[in-house]
Amino acid sequence: MSHRHRRGPRADMAPEIAAAVGFVSGLLRTRGCVSEQQLQVFSGALREALTEHYRHHWFPEEPSKGSAYRCIRINERMDPLLSRAAGQGGLAVPQLFQLLPRQLTLWVDPFEVSYRIGEDGSICVLYQATKAPSPYGGVLTCKNQMMLGRSSPSKNYIVTVSS
Repeated sequence: MSHRHRRGPRADMAPEIAAAVGFVSGLLRTRGCVSEQQLQVFSGALREALTEHYRHHWFPEEPSKGSAYRCIRINERMDPLLSRAAGQGGLAVPQLFQLLPRQLTLWVDPFEVSYRIGEDGSICVLYQATKAPSPYGGVLTCKNQMMLGRSSPSKNYIVTVSS
């Protein structure tokens, strides 16, 4: 067992990764043109990629530490983690650009996963957990969704995560 597991109140990143993967997969599913099999392969590949990418950059005792490293970003370029996962699911990067928002920032931090669509959009929380272990797990909320404007995702994009 690594030192991170002993120091942090909850070193497991599965709920946060599940929220992030569910959100991106939900965006792809809602836009259509992607088969369920492709979505399943994409989701599994993205879950594995994020778990590996974050393995040594997950600090529950300091949740903001490493936040930039864990940020998933689409801006003129597709985030490499999304590109790799899409390739495993048989999706091409141009197809991702058509199906996902042109500007998306997804922060995957211990105890909170949030996103912003557009550079000036409001930040919306997908998953939030208390630092102390809770019998209820994470609670999904969406803050300021009305302020996101036309690029706002519909309520269908909110993904339930249970533990």
